[in-house]
Amino acid sequence: MELKKELTQTAKNAAKAARFLANLSTSEKNRILEEMAQNLEKNKSAILKANKKDITHAKSSKLSSAFIDRLTLNDKRIGEMVDCLLSVAKLPDPVGSEIKAWDVPSGLHIHKVRVPIGVIAIIYESRPNVTSDCIALTFKAGNCVILRGGSEAMHTNQAIYEAINDVAKRNELPEGVINFISTKERRAIEVLLKLNEYIDLVIPRGGEGLIKKVVTLSRIPVIKHYKGICHVYVDDYADLNMAEKICFNAKVQRPGVCNAMESMLVHRDVAARFLPIMLKQFKEAGVEIRGCALTQRIGKDGIKKATEKDYRTEYNDLILSVKVVDTFDQAIDRINEYGSHHSDSIVTDDEDNAKEFLRKVDSACVYVNASTRFTDGYEFGMGAEIGISTDKLHARGPMALEELTSYKYAVFGTGQIRE
Repeated sequence: MELKKELTQTAKNAAKAARFLANLSTSEKNRILEEMAQNLEKNKSAILKANKKDITHAKSSKLSSAFIDRLTLNDKRIGEMVDCLLSVAKLPDPVGSEIKAWDVPSGLHIHKVRVPIGVIAIIYESRPNVTSDCIALTFKAGNCVILRGGSEAMHTNQAIYEAINDVAKRNELPEGVINFISTKERRAIEVLLKLNEYIDLVIPRGGEGLIKKVVTLSRIPVIKHYKGICHVYVDDYADLNMAEKICFNAKVQRPGVCNAMESMLVHRDVAARFLPIMLKQFKEAGVEIRGCALTQRIGKDGIKKATEKDYRTEYNDLILSVKVVDTFDQAIDRINEYGSHHSDSIVTDDEDNAKEFLRKVDSACVYVNASTRFTDGYEFGMGAEIGISTDKLHARGPMALEELTSYKYAVFGTGQIRE
């Protein structure tokens, strides 16, 4: 009962503070974001010390190397968090911006303008940079945020939150602008998801289990940042040198994230030339290959037979499924059936194939001759991201400032009444 009372009060405070924050000027928001960045840098040692506690616990719990990589902070990653806050401060403020305007026969002049959503609850797992990124973006877009991070990163998230919230306190922002749920009680999520009177939107970021739980339990609208089963298709018109670099980057550069390639498709006409070199590079990088029968024959030793489950799995690790396809259309059909509608890429020099791929692949981000690893708010010039939405309603793909707003209609008249 105490937990429910405490979380309800947190949500009430956020709802009240949202009315204040929605009207805070752009210049004030930018100044405070810059101060947050400075204080994050100032508290770097404390954050790294807290992070070491979480890493030690993760290792003793024998969590995967990919998980520990997502959890780990260093000077570079904290620097990126600081840069994110500064970058968001420099971006145009979406609040109050006009989407469009028009006149109607009655003489009314109608403006469609962006407004904050209100209170956003973000439930996430192991990546501590999510804490600062989400604070930056929700604050700039005029929303109050309630953060519930994973228990594995609790010390780190708490240290990041305290460094940033200290700035909010110094600037006398109302209680509830930035909120962090520090309890490790699993029931906290269930309680939060029923506070639809105060919370306007829930965004879960994490594994399939977390997202399904949130969708099942929530009384509040949910935007899903679902799993990333991303494909790269090497077309029969591909520049194979380019394809090698793209596929290697998409899988190996950071395998534990949602925009990493999980399945590689290769056209039969280039398989014998492309696969021996590509598979050799993957093996040298420690990638476990699970392939179709033809991939096994071409790759010879060390290729495991891929199952249907392998082709539908987000590994988040140095594991890759490989499938040789007979036609271009088969590649597209396979991506639409086996993928998660996150990010998929074609490597080709054929302009018609590129255009058809872009038109027919039903994913949030579709690439021609580029790595899927670019699906990221920062890489898209958005400053940062709340996550990668695989939904189609309200937001799709990297979610940043504009996606954290709704809109309203401002209607100007000269005394009109409806007949």
